[in-house]
Amino acid sequence: MADNGDDEYRIQQGDYVVLKRGDIFKAVQIVPKKKIIFEKQWFFLDNAVGNLYSTTFEISSGGILQPQKLKETGTPSDLKEAGTDNRNIVDDGKSQKLTRDDIETLKEQGLKGQEIIQQLIENSSTFRDKTEYAQDKYIKKKKKKYENTVTVLKPSCRILAMMYHGREPGKICHLRYDTLAQMLTLANIHARSKVLVFETCAGLVLGSIMERMGGYGSVIQMYPGGGPVRAGVESFGFPAHFHDTLHEFPICHVNALLAGDLDTTAKDPTAEEKFSLAADEEQIQPEAEQQGSPEEQSMETNAEDDAAQDQEKIEKEKRKEAKAQERKVKLEEKRKKLAAAAALLEGRNADGLVIASRFHPCPVLMTLLRFLAPSRPFVVYSQYKETLIECYTKLKEQGGTVNLRLSDTWLRHYQVLPNRTHPVLLMSGGGGYLLSGMTVAVDQSKPAASQRSEEPAPKRQKLKDTEG
Repeated sequence: MADNGDDEYRIQQGDYVVLKRGDIFKAVQIVPKKKIIFEKQWFFLDNAVGNLYSTTFEISSGGILQPQKLKETGTPSDLKEAGTDNRNIVDDGKSQKLTRDDIETLKEQGLKGQEIIQQLIENSSTFRDKTEYAQDKYIKKKKKKYENTVTVLKPSCRILAMMYHGREPGKICHLRYDTLAQMLTLANIHARSKVLVFETCAGLVLGSIMERMGGYGSVIQMYPGGGPVRAGVESFGFPAHFHDTLHEFPICHVNALLAGDLDTTAKDPTAEEKFSLAADEEQIQPEAEQQGSPEEQSMETNAEDDAAQDQEKIEKEKRKEAKAQERKVKLEEKRKKLAAAAALLEGRNADGLVIASRFHPCPVLMTLLRFLAPSRPFVVYSQYKETLIECYTKLKEQGGTVNLRLSDTWLRHYQVLPNRTHPVLLMSGGGGYLLSGMTVAVDQSKPAASQRSEEPAPKRQKLKDTEG
């Protein structure tokens, strides 16, 4: 049994985990007897519970996971002779004696991936003639194809960013994980701070900020539309106290809050109209059911049928009352959340602002900057530099910000192996653009034009006339 101290490092029932195989990731939740399909293979995660995170499992028959045993230090390539070069090797498809049917037969016999790879090596006529590097490459390629293994990882900002960028980059506005790391650094995200977030990246940026803050402080999510999108936040698997620091505020009410016209105690008229219409429909429905032709009413003489109908009406009334009560509770909770977020924003003393959205960032940035305290950082991400250039120009014209910087991120992976270290041929074309800066207090009593007029004129150097 594991000690209570390392429970957080062990896989528990109901945890959100990330499955990894090669460079492919997938976020799932551990549910008993739930069938998981990953990379054209299906299995159950029940046997993973209790093991440490980052454990690699072998997928056996029946979809049962078994922890992978430590392999011996020797590899099949060490047992074979290596050639000096590959000049005499011809790829004519005849070097492998095993056919596809033979490999399928080996799988049916229960041979594991490593054993199948060993059979492929023994039945290859050109393996000995390959160089040592070519042999390692051959084995690595066959392992990727025939080894049925999966690694269970603990969700983190970096892993989820790599997962989204590899599988669905459009959902996160093509935000790369190195760009996300720079955003967290430039915005000075830390515990016990108050951060404003406006993002449409499936909750990835929001979850990364919550992870960096560690459950201390306040995060106010400004969202467009009817409600916030937090699919990425759920994949982090935060404990309950992390969500207590998360607040939400609709971006459409920001202007009313700045003008002082926002009334958080008033009821939502649109919601009340919906509820009244639903109540009217429910009242009309039983009346329509009661109406009928005289012949039908005369035929209903059975007392048991009348009692059953009365009981059904009572149950309908109870269900209707329960639904109405549930709606009222939800409305009240929504009003309380709105009031709590508005109270945090009214002080206009936020410690940071992060914007990463598919919308044009300029109007959002100009509005939300008014909620920041002086000497506080802000950072804006965009997939296109033209939108950030417009933001940069307007900030320069408006004033109130310093240290404005528009930057581009560049990332390239390197293969580091003995005598084979070189950049990876395929790389990401771009990681987006970042606009960062710092807010400063502005003297509102004097206009910007008068301030510029009071600045001393630059001194000009006097030139002496020289004769000759």
